Amino acid sequence: MGHLTGKTAIITGAGRAVLKDGTCGSIGYGIATAYAKEGANIVITGRNVKKLDDAKEELERLYGIKVLTIQADISADNDNETTVKNVVDKTIETFGRIDVLINNAQASASGVTIAEHTIEQFNLAIYSGLYATFYYMKACYPYLKETKGSVINFASGAGLFGNFGQCSYAAAKEGIRGLTRVAATEWGKDGINVNIICPLAWTAQLESFKDSYPDAFNENVHMPPMGHYGNAELEIGRVCVQLASPDFKYMSGETITLEGGMGLRP
Repeated sequence: MGHLTGKTAIITGAGRAVLKDGTCGSIGYGIATAYAKEGANIVITGRNVKKLDDAKEELERLYGIKVLTIQADISADNDNETTVKNVVDKTIETFGRIDVLINNAQASASGVTIAEHTIEQFNLAIYSGLYATFYYMKACYPYLKETKGSVINFASGAGLFGNFGQCSYAAAKEGIRGLTRVAATEWGKDGINVNIICPLAWTAQLESFKDSYPDAFNENVHMPPMGHYGNAELEIGRVCVQLASPDFKYMSGETITLEGGMGLRP
């Protein structure tokens, strides 16, 4: 039995993505893989149905767990509360419980300066990241209270360090950081553990960012001292397993920085 056998996790933005070399290229999918290896049943959301279906097929085939896929897009033009309610309702209908909520989904127009940023680009980041995190936390709260569950959100060095060309992304991530700390304060009495991870992982999105905006990439993305970027499954995914494990819970409300080969650092 794994550490998370019998538990149910919702992971947003967890469609299957691969790097140019064919290895895991998505933090969400890396987390889903780590959870599947520990026996958790998983609900994965995303905008791309094929990526979700590909993830479901591989995870169920390799690890013998059940995966529920639900297309969900949080954006300025959608009925977002209904979208999130549908995800939560289907999760409860299928698995009967929610033990872990991982708000990983985030889209943005990285590489575009403040002066050139459009309102549509700003909304893309704020809705897909900050608003989505708020909607999912609010909808999952009653069920997390029942299970004494965990919330794991994601921030970024873009907000910590003011990365060039990432204004909307940084704004969304810093908003999520503040929301996470407030939730940790308010939900601690309910036994809900709330943390935020600030990772630097080599993903298909970062690979694309390097190809599309090489100057912005070179300005903002620096190799960690250990000489490699974080691995989506083996480092970031394993940290997420640890944060939700019943025999270990990190101090609620902490920001956890994960850089390549450096482990946990509050």
